[in-house]
Amino acid sequence: MDESRYVEWEGLWHDDAVYWVPARPEAYDPTRYVSIIYDDRDGIRIRVERLQSGLAYTQEPRSQVRRVISNIRLLSDDGDAVEVASNFVALEHRLGRWTQWAGRTEHRLRGGGAGGGYRIARKKVVLVGCDTDLPLLQFLL
Repeated sequence: MDESRYVEWEGLWHDDAVYWVPARPEAYDPTRYVSIIYDDRDGIRIRVERLQSGLAYTQEPRSQVRRVISNIRLLSDDGDAVEVASNFVALEHRLGRWTQWAGRTEHRLRGGGAGGGYRIARKKVVLVGCDTDLPLLQFLL
C-alpha cells in the first residue's frame, strides 16, 4: 500500500471479506457500532477503483506514506484460518503537512490464495484516538 499498488492489494482479499475501521476502540461488532470504514468486498473494490481513477481529488497529489509494523502475534490457528495482530505507526506527508497514525491491526487469513497461500478474510484497524476528531483519512490503512 505504501507504494500505491492498490490493485495488487485488492487481489489479496477473499470474495466475502470485510475491511473495518471502528470509531470506538472497544467496538466488537461493525453492525452495532459506528465505523470510520466498514467495507465488504465490493466496497474494497470501489475504494481501489476511486484511488486509481485520478478522480480522488483528496489524493491529488497523492499522499506519501510509510508504515512500520511491529509486535506481530499469532492469536489463533485452527488449520483453516489464522488470526494475527500487529501494531503499526504510519507517517503521511501531503502538501507539506505531516500526519501521524498509529494503531492495532487484526487480520483473519484463510486459505484459498494463489499457490495454496492465505488471503484476507477480515481486517480490523483500531486507530489510536479513533473516538476523537481525526484528520481526513485519505489513504488505505
